[in-house]
Amino acid sequence: MAGGVKRRSTLWARVKRRPWRSALTVLWRLTRGGLYAGTAFIAGSFLVVLVAGYVGVPPSILMIQQKFGGESVRRVQVSLDAVEPALVHAIIGAEDSRFCSHDGFDVEAIREALANNAEGGRRRGASTISQQTAKNVFLWNGGGWARKGVEAWFTFLIELTWSKRRIIEAYVNIAEWGDGLFGAEAAARVRFNTNARDLSARQAALLAAVLPNPNTWRVDPPGPYVAGRAGTLEARAGVVRREGYAACVYGG
Repeated sequence: MAGGVKRRSTLWARVKRRPWRSALTVLWRLTRGGLYAGTAFIAGSFLVVLVAGYVGVPPSILMIQQKFGGESVRRVQVSLDAVEPALVHAIIGAEDSRFCSHDGFDVEAIREALANNAEGGRRRGASTISQQTAKNVFLWNGGGWARKGVEAWFTFLIELTWSKRRIIEAYVNIAEWGDGLFGAEAAARVRFNTNARDLSARQAALLAAVLPNPNTWRVDPPGPYVAGRAGTLEARAGVVRREGYAACVYGG
């Protein structure tokens, strides 16, 4: 009897020493750690999205970077009711004409961009206003595909939990307009000495025109390219208004 117990103990000791058992133990620990980390990320991201959606948009990573870099940062959060609709119409016309009809990702624009880039044309992106809002509010510039993946997750979350009106409201309160100006209210005050609610159609189009490159393109005064682009966007804003492309924001 004692000999049998000893043999079983010896056999178990050999099994425990086998490399595959150690590998499985390590794999299990890594998997468990990944599950814990993934659960924490999902829960944490839901929480920050809800806070930003229903309490207020926090300072962005870009704003914090500029502040710690010694640059002046100015932002005044306002409700969408305090922003001239012409600015929203111009932004939709410039950045994402299908804003009200997609769920965060414009598949048609992605296909068009891929086809254009494959043909060697001027590179073009396909980021929607929702994607840009997710990046500006929660993430950082650069980062390649890893950041794009996280951006897609946050885009899904804000489309799931926010209204379209809230998405565009967050966008106009966090977008950068150069020289440390974030949000439409700060930009209107500094660039045009007025409030976001009192922007003219031309001023709104100028602000929308420089959004792709706000630290290089100027509105005070605008160069020939920005002036021409603003004229195009002022016309597009009229189309957005008349055709109901902003119906998810203003109704109708």
